[in-house]
Amino acid sequence: MFTVLRILAKAFGAFFALTLALVLLYSFLPVPVTATMLMDENGITKDWESLDDIDRNLVSAVIAAEDSRFCEHYGFDAEAIEQAMRENLEGGRVRGGSTISQQTAKNVFLWQGGGFFRKGLEAWFTFWIETVWSKRRIMEVYLNVAETGIGTYGAEAGAQRYFGHTAARLSADEASRMAAALPSPKTRSVRNPGGWLARHGNSIERRIGLVRRDGLDACVYN
Repeated sequence: MFTVLRILAKAFGAFFALTLALVLLYSFLPVPVTATMLMDENGITKDWESLDDIDRNLVSAVIAAEDSRFCEHYGFDAEAIEQAMRENLEGGRVRGGSTISQQTAKNVFLWQGGGFFRKGLEAWFTFWIETVWSKRRIMEVYLNVAETGIGTYGAEAGAQRYFGHTAARLSADEASRMAAALPSPKTRSVRNPGGWLARHGNSIERRIGLVRRDGLDACVYN
């Protein structure tokens, strides 16, 4: 029994040390590659950019679309999770309750897909990046590793793919269309959205002003 406990303690200690080392390392170094990228059959197109070189319109757009309480929570938004569960039980369009911090933890350290084990690891890494990284760093990493198209990762590669220019000068319309497609970049059109997706993008664009007015992106820039 004591032997088993010692083995488990050593395994947890090694896991804890590895976790903290990776979180500390990526608190200042670019993330070179992720499991999602490596498993992508379409290849990888990416270009890491400092947040200084990503237009604020995109930051405001993803907060409006994905996580309006990004600056308020500590990685988990209980209200959003509860609302998502309620809406999913009622039927209709299935939505998630993951914050930008949770999505960043998943994208950087883990793999896509569900399951309680992966969700548990996601919560673990979310806690640590919220503890060690600043909100600005979380946003910077998120916008550099998120899948923005087929075989395309990050804001810069996405901007070049869809609009032919850098992420440093995205208009509110362009940023909103990218943000609208983020949950499913392989199937949602950025260049020519139609129907619900077009209306969703327009709604995000209108909310960009509210994000600025109410300081919902202030933690990224202060």
